[in-house]
Amino acid sequence: MKYFVRALRLPLAATLLTAAALTGCSASSSKAPDEGLNDPAKKRIAMRLVSSAENSSLDWEAQYPYIEDIGDGRGYTAGIIGFCSGTGDMREVVERYAKARPGNPLEGFLPALRAVEGSDAHTGLGRPFTRAWAKAADDPAFRAAQDAERDALYFGPAVRQAERDGLGALGQFIYYDAYVMHGEGDTEGTVGFRTMRREAMAAARTPARGGDEQAYLNAFLDARVAAIGREPSHTDTSRVETAQRVFVREEKLGLETPLRWKVYGDVYRIG
Repeated sequence: MKYFVRALRLPLAATLLTAAALTGCSASSSKAPDEGLNDPAKKRIAMRLVSSAENSSLDWEAQYPYIEDIGDGRGYTAGIIGFCSGTGDMREVVERYAKARPGNPLEGFLPALRAVEGSDAHTGLGRPFTRAWAKAADDPAFRAAQDAERDALYFGPAVRQAERDGLGALGQFIYYDAYVMHGEGDTEGTVGFRTMRREAMAAARTPARGGDEQAYLNAFLDARVAAIGREPSHTDTSRVETAQRVFVREEKLGLETPLRWKVYGDVYRIG
């Protein structure tokens, strides 16, 4: 009873504030914040979007055994986001797998993977290696190694930087896709994510700095298209112009479904 007596004796303004807090006015404050790609459902959408460009399929989970040389100067391209023998991330996947499953059939190819890094050579790899990679995809530990390498090198850094820049799920995906295709830093024949972001920030402010999100994302996509034009191994810009740019124009800043887009002339839909 003492609690209710004290509540009745509050000043009128405090009583009104208390009442507001106990009514529907509190609904907006209880709304869960946008998790962006930290939301597993949104992350799955991002994986499917990347797979449409990397594998011409929305079934990203079917790509663990994938491996081939696509002629881009990076040796073998394989797995869920296109790990490459020439860039080192394929070796890191195999090293992760070796730690989880010592003595696995891929472990013996580590010396060859180290030797071909920085080139498109298949020396010491070839058919025995591609068969072993595809077979290893039956092992949950190998799939987990691919997931972990994706998150450590590409997904995690991209999402964290996008969050610092004040971007929602779409912007986080746009950063992630750039990381996957170009890597973080510039290398010979490539323009990396850091350069694209720097050029975008010279043209438009990020939302974290008070800028308009759509304007900034378009500036970043402009920088990415320019980067693709400077890379001899990349020419097609459809994953930007007929996919990501479409989502920006449609104001799908939270990757709200339905999503419709084209990549390399193929039409896709989610939702």
